[in-house]
Amino acid sequence: MTEAKGPKHYQQLTDRFPEVLSAVENLGSAIRSAGPLDKKTAELIGLGVAAAAQSTGAVQSHARRALAAGASREEVEHALLLLISTIGFPKVAAALAWAEETLKKNEK
Repeated sequence: MTEAKGPKHYQQLTDRFPEVLSAVENLGSAIRSAGPLDKKTAELIGLGVAAAAQSTGAVQSHARRALAAGASREEVEHALLLLISTIGFPKVAAALAWAEETLKKNEK
Protein backbone atom coordinates (compact mmCIF):
# COMPACT_ATOMS: atom_id res chain seq x y z
CA MET A 1 0.00 0.00 0.00
CA THR A 2 1.33 3.38 -0.90
CA GLU A 3 -0.70 5.61 1.41
CA ALA A 4 -1.49 5.41 5.09
CA LYS A 5 -4.92 3.87 5.61
CA GLY A 6 -6.87 3.38 8.79
CA PRO A 7 -5.81 3.51 12.42
CA LYS A 8 -2.18 3.36 13.49
CA HIS A 9 -2.38 -0.33 14.48
CA TYR A 10 -3.86 -1.24 11.09
CA GLN A 11 -1.06 0.64 9.34
CA GLN A 12 1.53 -1.18 11.48
CA LEU A 13 0.03 -4.52 10.45
CA THR A 14 0.07 -3.41 6.82
CA ASP A 15 3.73 -2.45 7.11
CA ARG A 16 4.68 -5.75 8.77
CA PHE A 17 2.48 -8.09 6.73
CA PRO A 18 1.69 -6.36 3.42
CA GLU A 19 0.73 -9.51 1.52
CA VAL A 20 -1.69 -10.65 4.23
CA LEU A 21 -3.39 -7.27 4.57
CA SER A 22 -3.63 -6.94 0.80
CA ALA A 23 -5.34 -10.34 0.64
CA VAL A 24 -7.75 -9.33 3.42
CA GLU A 25 -8.64 -6.10 1.60
CA ASN A 26 -9.09 -7.92 -1.71
CA LEU A 27 -11.35 -10.50 -0.05
CA GLY A 28 -13.44 -7.73 1.50
CA SER A 29 -13.79 -5.99 -1.86
CA ALA A 30 -14.77 -9.22 -3.59
CA ILE A 31 -17.40 -10.00 -0.96
CA ARG A 32 -18.92 -6.50 -1.09
CA SER A 33 -19.21 -6.60 -4.88
CA ALA A 34 -20.64 -10.15 -4.96
CA GLY A 35 -24.17 -9.18 -3.98
CA PRO A 36 -26.91 -6.60 -4.32
CA LEU A 37 -26.44 -4.72 -1.03
CA ASP A 38 -25.17 -1.17 -1.34
CA LYS A 39 -22.08 -0.03 0.54
CA LYS A 40 -24.03 1.84 3.23
CA THR A 41 -26.17 -1.20 4.03
CA ALA A 42 -23.12 -3.48 4.08
CA GLU A 43 -21.31 -1.16 6.50
CA LEU A 44 -24.35 -0.96 8.80
CA ILE A 45 -24.46 -4.76 8.87
CA GLY A 46 -20.75 -4.81 9.67
CA LEU A 47 -21.41 -2.27 12.43
CA GLY A 48 -23.97 -4.61 13.98
CA VAL A 49 -21.61 -7.56 13.86
CA ALA A 50 -18.80 -5.48 15.36
CA ALA A 51 -21.11 -4.40 18.19
CA ALA A 52 -22.13 -7.99 18.87
CA ALA A 53 -18.45 -8.99 18.94
CA GLN A 54 -17.74 -6.07 21.31
CA SER A 55 -14.88 -4.85 19.12
CA THR A 56 -14.28 -1.18 19.82
CA GLY A 57 -12.06 -0.62 16.80
CA ALA A 58 -14.39 -2.44 14.42
CA VAL A 59 -17.41 -0.47 15.68
CA GLN A 60 -15.53 2.77 15.06
CA SER A 61 -14.27 1.59 11.68
CA HIS A 62 -17.69 0.48 10.44
CA ALA A 63 -19.34 3.63 11.79
CA ARG A 64 -16.75 5.74 9.95
CA ARG A 65 -17.19 3.75 6.73
CA ALA A 66 -21.00 3.83 7.01
CA LEU A 67 -20.88 7.61 7.33
CA ALA A 68 -18.55 7.81 4.32
CA ALA A 69 -21.03 5.66 2.38
CA GLY A 70 -23.83 8.12 3.10
CA ALA A 71 -25.32 6.95 6.39
CA SER A 72 -26.54 9.61 8.78
CA ARG A 73 -25.82 9.77 12.50
CA GLU A 74 -29.41 8.65 13.06
CA GLU A 75 -28.97 5.59 10.81
CA VAL A 76 -25.79 4.55 12.63
CA GLU A 77 -27.48 4.95 16.00
CA HIS A 78 -30.62 3.13 14.86
CA ALA A 79 -28.59 0.24 13.46
CA LEU A 80 -27.11 -0.19 16.92
CA LEU A 81 -30.38 0.30 18.80
CA LEU A 82 -31.94 -2.48 16.71
CA LEU A 83 -29.57 -4.90 18.46
CA ILE A 84 -30.89 -4.37 21.98
CA SER A 85 -33.26 -7.35 21.93
CA THR A 86 -30.57 -9.57 20.40
CA ILE A 87 -27.31 -8.72 22.17
CA GLY A 88 -28.63 -6.78 25.17
CA PHE A 89 -28.69 -3.20 26.30
CA PRO A 90 -25.25 -3.12 27.97
CA LYS A 91 -23.46 -4.20 24.78
CA VAL A 92 -25.46 -1.74 22.69
CA ALA A 93 -24.77 1.07 25.16
CA ALA A 94 -21.05 0.33 24.91
CA ALA A 95 -21.18 0.25 21.10
CA LEU A 96 -23.06 3.57 21.05
CA ALA A 97 -20.33 5.11 23.21
CA TRP A 98 -17.61 3.80 20.87
CA ALA A 99 -19.50 5.00 17.80
CA GLU A 100 -20.03 8.41 19.39
CA GLU A 101 -16.31 9.16 19.13
CA THR A 102 -16.50 8.60 15.39
CA LEU A 103 -19.79 10.46 15.01
CA LYS A 104 -18.38 13.52 16.77
CA LYS A 105 -15.28 13.53 14.58
CA ASN A 106 -17.50 13.34 11.50
CA GLU A 107 -19.48 16.41 12.59
CA LYS A 108 -16.39 18.63 12.87
